[in-house]
Parts: sequence; C-alpha cells; structure tokens
Amino acid sequence: MKTRQDGTTHAHAAAAKSTRSAAGSKKVKQKKKIMSYISFEKSVGGVVYRKQDGKILFLLLQYRSGQWDFPKGHVEESESEEQTLKREVREETGIDDLAVLSGFSIPVRYFYSARGNEKQERESLGKGTYIFKKVVYFAAETPVSEVRIDFENQDHAWLEFAEAYQRITNAGSKKVLKAAQKAISSGNNK
Repeated sequence: MKTRQDGTTHAHAAAAKSTRSAAGSKKVKQKKKIMSYISFEKSVGGVVYRKQDGKILFLLLQYRSGQWDFPKGHVEESESEEQTLKREVREETGIDDLAVLSGFSIPVRYFYSARGNEKQERESLGKGTYIFKKVVYFAAETPVSEVRIDFENQDHAWLEFAEAYQRITNAGSKKVLKAAQKAISSGNNK
C-alpha cells in the first residue's frame, strides 16, 4: 500500500474524501429542505388617503384574519413598485384614481409564520410557510370615497389619524402611518 506525504494511505484519503462528500451532500440536502419552508417575498402597500371637510381620512382594510392594515400585495414579474401599488389598490378596493405622494417611500421588514388557510394554501403551492417579507409603502391621495373590497378582505373604513392609529395592530404599520401623516401634513404632495 502506498503512503502519502501526510502519512495516510491513498485508500484512507479516498475514504476521507468520500465521507466529506457524503457529509457535504447531506448538508446541502438539509439546507434545501430548510429552505423549502422559507419564503422571501416583496410586497408594496399604500397609505391611501382622501381629504374631506378639512380632514385627512385614511383607508384601512380588515383582512380575513381580522387584522386592520393598508392595502398591499406581491410585486409581479416586470412590475415597478408604483405599478404594484396601483394594481393592488385597484384589486382590493376598486379605487383607480390615485396620486402618489412625491418622495414618500418606507420599507418595512418582518418575519411571520403562515397559519390556518394561508399555511394550507402555501403548502399546496409548494411555497414556504416561514416568510421573510419586505413591504415598501407609498402614500397616495384619492378623491374617491366609494370602496369595493375584494375576497381577501372583510371590511374597510375611512378613519382620521387617531382612530386609524388605534385600529392598526402591528407596530410597523403604525410607524408608516405616523410618517405618512407627517409627510401629508407638511404638504409634500405633487
């Protein structure tokens, strides 16, 4: 049996290489399995508002989960963020007339675990149930007061800042609402 410079035989070196290869292959399979549970997603949302009788009213939607938040949805392939904003607001509310507030854009990142129907739906589509999400929020004014909610939501409300702030349940959206209120009040609109 030939011995290598490091004192091992060629047979030992081949066995060690095979073991490392098998271990590496196992790690790759484990990583792929873990990654199959995780999704990285990007959405765009809108702080939609309108002015009425000297007041600013914000549009909130009540999701199927019961949570109140802004209209938002996934960016589709070859779609700009502004195109996503307009499409999602139109799909979820029926509102087609939007003027995007110039210079206002806030990214929010969060992690959540899908539950219930969403979890079942994601599993059936082969999507991960642990979601790392980035949502880019814009503010957009509309003269439209009539809202036609879609199947993804169960209710809507036009609310002044204080009431909207109380109704929103997650900290990221509360932060976005505060920033939008400040930008709108300072007159940064086109």
